[in-house]
Amino acid sequence: MLKQKIVLIGNGMAGVRCIEEMLKIQPNHFEITIFGSEPHPNYNRILLSKVLQGDTTIDDITLNDWNWYEENGIQLYTGETVTHIDTAKQVVYSDKNREVRYDQLILATGSLPFILPIPGVDKEGVTGFRDIQDCEKMMEYSNKYKKAAVIGGGLLGLEAARGLLDLGMEVDVVHLSDYLMDRQLDPAASKLLQKELEGQGMNFLLGKNTQEVIGNTHVEGLRFSDGEEIKADLVVMAVGIKPHIQLAIDSEIPVNRGIIVNDYMETNIPNVYAVGECAEHRGVVYGLVAPLYEQGKVLAKRICGIEGDPYEGTVLSTQLKVSGVDVFSAGEIFENEQTKTIKSFNDWEGTYKNVLIQDGKIIGAVLFGDTKEGNKLLSFINKRADVTEYLEAEKGEEAGASLVATMPNEEIICGCNGVTKGDIVQAIESQGLTSVEEVKGCTSASRSCGGCKSLVADLLECTLGDAFSKSNQKEPICSCTTLSRDDVIAEIREKNLTHTREVMSVLGWTTSEGCSKCRPALNYYLGMVNPLEYKDERESRYVNERLHANIQKDGTFSVVPRMYGGVTNSDQLRKIADVADKYNVPLLKVTGGQRIDMFGVKKEDLPKVWADLDMPSGYAYGKTLRTVKTCVGESFCRFGTQDSMGLGIALEKKFERVGTPHKFKMAVSACPRNCAESGIKDLGVVGVDGAWEIYVGGNGGTHLRAADLLCKVKTSDEVIEITGAYFQYYRETAVYLERTSVWVERMGLDSIRAVIEDKQNRIELNQRLNEALSVLQDPWKEALNSDRILKDLYQSVKVPAGVK
Repeated sequence: MLKQKIVLIGNGMAGVRCIEEMLKIQPNHFEITIFGSEPHPNYNRILLSKVLQGDTTIDDITLNDWNWYEENGIQLYTGETVTHIDTAKQVVYSDKNREVRYDQLILATGSLPFILPIPGVDKEGVTGFRDIQDCEKMMEYSNKYKKAAVIGGGLLGLEAARGLLDLGMEVDVVHLSDYLMDRQLDPAASKLLQKELEGQGMNFLLGKNTQEVIGNTHVEGLRFSDGEEIKADLVVMAVGIKPHIQLAIDSEIPVNRGIIVNDYMETNIPNVYAVGECAEHRGVVYGLVAPLYEQGKVLAKRICGIEGDPYEGTVLSTQLKVSGVDVFSAGEIFENEQTKTIKSFNDWEGTYKNVLIQDGKIIGAVLFGDTKEGNKLLSFINKRADVTEYLEAEKGEEAGASLVATMPNEEIICGCNGVTKGDIVQAIESQGLTSVEEVKGCTSASRSCGGCKSLVADLLECTLGDAFSKSNQKEPICSCTTLSRDDVIAEIREKNLTHTREVMSVLGWTTSEGCSKCRPALNYYLGMVNPLEYKDERESRYVNERLHANIQKDGTFSVVPRMYGGVTNSDQLRKIADVADKYNVPLLKVTGGQRIDMFGVKKEDLPKVWADLDMPSGYAYGKTLRTVKTCVGESFCRFGTQDSMGLGIALEKKFERVGTPHKFKMAVSACPRNCAESGIKDLGVVGVDGAWEIYVGGNGGTHLRAADLLCKVKTSDEVIEITGAYFQYYRETAVYLERTSVWVERMGLDSIRAVIEDKQNRIELNQRLNEALSVLQDPWKEALNSDRILKDLYQSVKVPAGVK
């Protein structure tokens, strides 16, 4: 059957959610092309502030990684912008001279940050806060400057201010209104929030009208309409967003504030639709995620030709955590002569509630501090419930009845994804779910902002009764199954399963192909259980591991050859220099792991580069041993008490190539001065007088963790034996993608030490590790010796003769 050609313009949350829904309904029905102006896969923009605040990373907020597009056969063009649409010929044109024909076109161009049209906004140091690039710019500025001004006291401005505070900047928040979040909170709640945030270090300038950004070429401050000035090195504009509709205007697609759509998200141009922040429905443009996802669902059914309910608008609600403070608002929040209220204020506990009533019906609410009632109130507001119904529900709670128990099944628990109590309870009962993670995987509840996690946990407890355990909740591998890592490994061993598809089939996966989360995990678990027989499934690996190089944002790759212990010689350096010249490598960079990274290598040049280098792969892309960093030790250093380079090289040569649940870094320092930074490695060794100390579970990344002392031994052979046992125990018991720093916390250092201290355990663990090591070979050499690998992965590549 000929597939329908779908083109999605915009790689954001609303458009991609629509594609996800379409793939659920008709998985093999479409040929999908997505254009995204940003150089990233689809990510959760709501959590961007968490990245700025240092709570998470960009990888962690990615909703659909590169593998998801590949697995679903989606052609993704990132860093590429559609510049024109010929709606008569049904063709889109990009800024890279690409033409793509469509049968159905979805516009999901999102919105742009609103930049105040005042003098000086074009100076260096003025930015919006809308995407990853803005986020990176603010982080870069925080390294150079001290004072920031955020214009806008709404949610986005406050989140930006919190992030800048965490980055060490002094922050002034400038707001036109006399109180913060004036579109979501009433004055009483706003003042409570202001007091809380002032306690965190924010300074507020309320009722201020910014007239000018002052400075020469770079920002030096702000001037207000009352003549007052403040100093600032960075100005963040967070005063709102506007629909991004220029493409629609240029292509003569009708617009008003946004692209005008009907109840099925259709424009009045045949086969052209719009969803998300760029769409205007019944005169309203939405900027919150819940209505955007609702629109995506409606449009997916429409494109799939399935009869569905129309989109009839959304009662806006906001339930979120502002700098650690829970706030909620929905419906009408301002009192007038026709409204009555139910109010409560607890100064001691810092909570506030204001429920607005008109003609006996609940029409709006504001909560501060305690927002558990939020979803229930939203449900009452949506159905314009009688106030007596609300009061009776409150009496039930006071009498000891659980809040979630009193909710009707149709009540929405997850506003972001439209998941009801009934959906969750049904999933718990029919799928045997026991944890919040499992519920998230099956129903999408708490998948976006996570504000409903506590309600989901309450529902689990309410539904499971005594069978619910807060401390013993298992997490499924992914949403394709309810089985945990331990369940799956036990089944692999018991049933002697040998392939990922066999695991999925025998263990009742809900999807035939699995997903980007479970397939790499299963590939690892199968290889770990059966290292001698299992044939690695290259297609189940992430793209970097599949291609044995790290893909960069411009589509080129970086190549890192192995330098054992960080030691090199003139021959290796000469080879690297020659290869860099021959292939026009634009950047050579010495890494933190004491190696040389060659950036900007074209995919088709990778095998030729490896062949010319004739050095082992450094596995800079792999979930395996990356590097063993060393100091020069006793050979040259006057403080060194041990041969750190010799031991580091021996460790690296012994343990390289074997797969681990996550990347694994080691270091060897010859004395307690610790020049190789052994205290923040997965395993670090420190030389002391006549002995070696072995430290484990360190991490120098986002979540810094000092390593714990595991043991002290006398000889290098003992270090290698202990390291082998520890390495294999981690391989056998960690969850895929679990770093040792987390694993040590979860397992407990004493528990790990008890296993490693047992002589028989060490022998058996090392035997199993040696088995796994015995069948490994260098992946670059393997690729160069395989015409099939070269053809499948690197297209037609000619490798210099004589290379082995």
